[in-house]
Amino acid sequence: MSTPERIHTYTGLVYDSARWNKLTLRAGDIIVCTPAKCGTTWTQMICALLVHQSAILPQPLTRLSRWLDRLAQPIEEVVAHFDAQCFRRVIKTHTPLDGIPFDARVSYVVCGRDPRDAFLSMMDHVGNLSDDALAEIICRLGVPGQSLPFPNDPNLLFPIWMTTPEMPWIEDGFPWGSVFYHMRSFWKFRELDNIFFVHYADLTDNLDAEMRRLSAFLEIPVDETKLPSLVAAARFDAMKAIGEEAAPGAHLGEWRDARSFFKMARRGQWRDALSPANQALYDKLSAERLDPGLKAWLEGGRRANISGSCTL
Repeated sequence: MSTPERIHTYTGLVYDSARWNKLTLRAGDIIVCTPAKCGTTWTQMICALLVHQSAILPQPLTRLSRWLDRLAQPIEEVVAHFDAQCFRRVIKTHTPLDGIPFDARVSYVVCGRDPRDAFLSMMDHVGNLSDDALAEIICRLGVPGQSLPFPNDPNLLFPIWMTTPEMPWIEDGFPWGSVFYHMRSFWKFRELDNIFFVHYADLTDNLDAEMRRLSAFLEIPVDETKLPSLVAAARFDAMKAIGEEAAPGAHLGEWRDARSFFKMARRGQWRDALSPANQALYDKLSAERLDPGLKAWLEGGRRANISGSCTL
């Protein structure tokens, strides 16, 4: 099977994938590679809990497992932070596989979510940005005013997101990133033994089982005396309770309310929130852009199956 190649540089409102050039990967590194609002922080927390085998992490998650591509901090500071870690590192990215280094010694963990729910969660996410974080984005856009030049109505923004390229080589994703392209970039290499898929729905339905699966992938033995406390610490309500420690960028003042970053772990909210026209648009474009197995998995997790095409 072919090996993933890094062929693109991704630059956006708050990120630059060229920052990966500054980090030297190590054997055992864990890279959480997930589209925005698809369970990134949840997956980071699970990985960190499994690595440290303690419900109390050595640092707050927001500091322990940073978003390498994020422009908010100088890359030299972020790299120095990771270089100082003497344990298995958990590194966050929202960059597709063709924009980050691929290393056979590294574990790549990809979390998926129904793209329609991810979009609506992103709307909530943007509404929770602090004034300073919002000002940073507006400054990078180079637009006047104090608000983003995008519709606040999800039914107005959804067709823009589904049809406007984020990058020249991507069909969609503006302004918050393409779930379709990101997941396709990993899905085509799903047979590689260092790429692992987990799904938001499966984490919600059976967190214990999914943590056991991930533990096996990471080759971390399950300690039955510790696992219950790790599972409890990874539950959504537990993470919400420590929002100031767990929400990404909380230590940088990125949120109006860090606890609200972990809103509701909702599924299927798009049925009520998106108009029939937008639901039809999604059905059309997802069928055109995703193979049946990936589409089934994205929309339903591991239990989804179309003629045996979803086998994760």
